[in-house]
Amino acid sequence: LRSANSDERLSKISANENGVSTSAIRNPSRFSPPWTYLTETSDPQVAWKSLINAVNNVDQFGKVEIVELTNNYLHATAKTVSPPGLTGEDALDDLEFLLRPDDNLVLYRSSSRISVFVYPLTQPVSDRNSNLKRLERIRETLGWEEMGDRQTGSQSL
Repeated sequence: LRSANSDERLSKISANENGVSTSAIRNPSRFSPPWTYLTETSDPQVAWKSLINAVNNVDQFGKVEIVELTNNYLHATAKTVSPPGLTGEDALDDLEFLLRPDDNLVLYRSSSRISVFVYPLTQPVSDRNSNLKRLERIRETLGWEEMGDRQTGSQSL
């Protein structure tokens, strides 16, 4: 999470985590390009309010809870969809967004708090791209554009 980084950036997603991030530049399977809000507005505060609204209304599996909100940073949690059987804090995904008004961009990160491994696999059991799909629903609701090639997510079950 951003609070764990001394430079106030969003964290990357490692190869043994389920999720996607604009900061995962060294791990192409977990990288997704930033979004531009210029298709909606040139006003960063209007874009930020639209993003907050989209995050609050995105999750079809349960309530998204915003746990930290500033004028350029949003941290929310949502119920993990896959793998099933997780409970409590382990059953949450973290969503983070960072507004970069000088660049007309929004950076983001979405990851599962717990990765489940099945011996002898060295990759986590797939989240069935639920983090990526949630982010895509938010972006599509907003009508914003990606600033690069679209992430297709994991092809494994």
